[in-house]
Amino acid sequence: MNQHKFAVIDLETIGNAPKRGDRIIQFAAVVIENGKIIEQYSSFINPEQQIPPFIEELTGINDEMVKDAPLFSEIAPKILTMLDDAYFVAHNVLFDLSFLQEELIHAGYEGFFGPVLDTVELARILLPTADSYKLSDLALKEKLSHDRPHQADSDAYVTAELLLILLDKLQKIPLCTMRQLYKLSDGLKSDLHMLLGDMIMNKEQTIEVLPESIEIFRGIALKKKKNLPKNVSIPSQIEYPVDIESKEALFQKAFQVFEKRTGQFQMMDAVYRSLLNQQHSLIEAGTGVGKSIAYLIPAAIFSRLKNKPVVISTYTTQLQEQLLTRDIPLLNKMFSFPVKTVLLKGRNHYLSLYKFELSLKEEDDNYDTCLTKMQILIWLLETETGDYEELNLSSGGRLFWNQIKNDETSFLQGKAWFSHDYYLRARNEAQTADLIITNHALLLSDAASEQPILPDYHFAIIDEGHLFEKAAGKQFGISLDYLAIRHLLGRLGTYEQKQLFYRFEQLLNDLNWASGDIVHTFVVNQTILDLSFEFDELFKIISFYAEKKTKDRDLTFNKIKYRITNFESGKEWIALQAVTERILFLLKDLLCLFEKRLNVIKQLKDKLSVEHKGMLEDMASVLKELKEIKDAVKHLFIIQQPEYVIWIETDVRAFQNATAVYAQPIHVSSYLKRQFFDVKKSVVITSATLTVNNSFKFIVRELGIENHDYHTEIIPSPFRYSEQVQLVIPEDLPEINAVSAEEYTASITEQIISIAEATKGRMLILFTAYDMLKKTYELMKESGFLEEYVLIAQGISGGSRTRLTRNFQRFDKAILFGTNSFWEGVDIPGEDLSCLIIVRLPFFPPDEPVIQAKCEAIKKNGGNPFFDHSLPEAVIRFKQGFGRLIRSEQDRGIIVVFDRRIITTRYGKTFLNSIPKIPVKKSNIDELVQFIHSWL
Repeated sequence: MNQHKFAVIDLETIGNAPKRGDRIIQFAAVVIENGKIIEQYSSFINPEQQIPPFIEELTGINDEMVKDAPLFSEIAPKILTMLDDAYFVAHNVLFDLSFLQEELIHAGYEGFFGPVLDTVELARILLPTADSYKLSDLALKEKLSHDRPHQADSDAYVTAELLLILLDKLQKIPLCTMRQLYKLSDGLKSDLHMLLGDMIMNKEQTIEVLPESIEIFRGIALKKKKNLPKNVSIPSQIEYPVDIESKEALFQKAFQVFEKRTGQFQMMDAVYRSLLNQQHSLIEAGTGVGKSIAYLIPAAIFSRLKNKPVVISTYTTQLQEQLLTRDIPLLNKMFSFPVKTVLLKGRNHYLSLYKFELSLKEEDDNYDTCLTKMQILIWLLETETGDYEELNLSSGGRLFWNQIKNDETSFLQGKAWFSHDYYLRARNEAQTADLIITNHALLLSDAASEQPILPDYHFAIIDEGHLFEKAAGKQFGISLDYLAIRHLLGRLGTYEQKQLFYRFEQLLNDLNWASGDIVHTFVVNQTILDLSFEFDELFKIISFYAEKKTKDRDLTFNKIKYRITNFESGKEWIALQAVTERILFLLKDLLCLFEKRLNVIKQLKDKLSVEHKGMLEDMASVLKELKEIKDAVKHLFIIQQPEYVIWIETDVRAFQNATAVYAQPIHVSSYLKRQFFDVKKSVVITSATLTVNNSFKFIVRELGIENHDYHTEIIPSPFRYSEQVQLVIPEDLPEINAVSAEEYTASITEQIISIAEATKGRMLILFTAYDMLKKTYELMKESGFLEEYVLIAQGISGGSRTRLTRNFQRFDKAILFGTNSFWEGVDIPGEDLSCLIIVRLPFFPPDEPVIQAKCEAIKKNGGNPFFDHSLPEAVIRFKQGFGRLIRSEQDRGIIVVFDRRIITTRYGKTFLNSIPKIPVKKSNIDELVQFIHSWL
């Protein structure tokens, strides 16, 4: 590294399209030589055009700041001097390089033709578990000062510091890893192979001393596994803290400043009684109760006293991480014994080192595959779990993961790796654990499996319990996804594509095997081609059919959902059924052809190399997936299943590329009852949102435990909601069902603008339909009233929910538009969020396939679909939305509900009665805006 010169560049620009006339408004460079920063340079640039308001808000650069600045042509010679004999380095290098090239050519100079390094790409490789690769997020992760993001001088300096950290890390990796990275680096955007080549030469001239934490096994450098702690005997004095003083003493061991929460103690007792009495319980614990500690303490004590594991299940990985990294360490401070806790996930979550070893021997010029292999090589030096969810992979990387994930073939063939197998390690640790943390999906699939992954258990705590039924619907369902099928057929490949099928045929030829039972390669190849064609046809017809049937419906993020019933007809449906029949015939043929081939090779397995045995198992894995696809096609299109709801999902922008068909049981409750609740001694269901109008009736019916002996308890939040929250309802808005969607959207837009000016942004707006979100966003943009505000909208601004939330928190005057996932799991504490707007009561669309099927079933059985299902589900969602605003005892804010049905209908009271008692103010918007301004 010390032999090289690096010019780290950052630009601030008017837009992102240099060829359309967008210009640079600030240039900054930091020059590094001999591993040290030797020069810094920064200049504003006159773009000879006005700076848009959004760019001004983002960068802090305005027209006044650049009016007397030099033109680009005036500083071009200085820039070229710094770039001479240097690596061009930038965070997202293609953006900065394309702008600079265009400006250089425009100024009459040649472009830059030297080597480049992209710190985004380098960070992806060397920091494979980072949550985000945005510069500000990486600066935070690496503890770099970055006080002026989106100013070129600050960004360039932070990028230079980041580069030095990344290159330092690269230099320290084991030589064998460095050589493997070198082999993969030719396909990168960066010219990393030149750097790696020099580093390898330097390392080869010294004797390598590996860190104690690293070992090399079968040519791959890995983090050594920790020795499992021996079972600790149960301390004789262990007992549950029954009285308040004992509980306080326990908490004081873990917290320097301990504030007693009566609700937390109440929940501890409820959980312990449930486990001890072998009874199911439903406990609603309001925000701020501290429910995770409240169930972990009794679970750990019960497990130790009874020598029985307790399984803790969550819906989100975010909560699992919180339990492991924040809560379990607190428990270990409280107790005189270590609480042995294991996180256990489904087999496919874990890396197969055996498969990864084989993949490194395969040449692949796919960018995402090469990058992912490089990420994993670095990750193996750091991971103790081999858990896929630690990694931050691209969509292409996630597809590659399917080839290297742990499955039965890893167990059958990867015997050399048994001692290092991550999945086996996790399972072995779970056998002696006190607490086993897992997710709802694994818990449910395990309950239905003949070969369970979890050790035998009878006691469970289900956190995020309001989502347990939803998880069960997915888990007990069936799916057929176009991209997954394309990826699988791509792995198999035709003979010409030289993938798995080609290598398989080459193996047959190498073995000189000839048999009358083996059909010619050409026939198999043609069957693969035909199958690929028919699947393309099937999904074209499916996407076209769904679009035709739903052309007048509101779309959520351009997505179509269409329920398939027993009454489908028309020429498209007839064509669809004809294609499925052909697909089933081809799949049957292909499976038969390959199984004969597999049987032949298995007879000669003693002659096979390790690589060939691996290929054999890869083929067995592909055939297993093809069988599953065959079964899915039959169940979705051929066999009538009245107890299932079947539907199509597609995206109007991508059609068959984003098309899938799903099915799930209409009555998930019967599956849950039979396969889970009937066979467990005690299950504690907990969440902040289980009740409707203070009743557990709805969730009890959804979970199928009506006939069980169960306990219920409501533990209120310790927050002073009546002092911290005001709920306001504008009375001068039209009734939502009395006017068109366009009129209603125009009305709420005007009111949002007025409220935003009173709250100075800091606002989250929750929608139930994407179409209304999009139109409201566009009207607010067009109005021109909020030019100084940053509008961030789900599905428009781009990025995940986490990224959008972070962006919202970065700006003082920001408004965040969200739907669906934003109703729950979003945590924005403090003054960043002062106002929550609920546009309409969150009823699910009546044509949502699962909702529609459930309501039909309720009506058929003599129930009321609205009061028995639609209303309680909307209330629970409303409670989740309400919970976004107040996240601590110091928070305060305004909730605005635009939907007047909350006060004008009989059922509206159910929503208000289901949230904490808070002041409700009803008036016209002008008076409400004045009130909001004065109250905040």
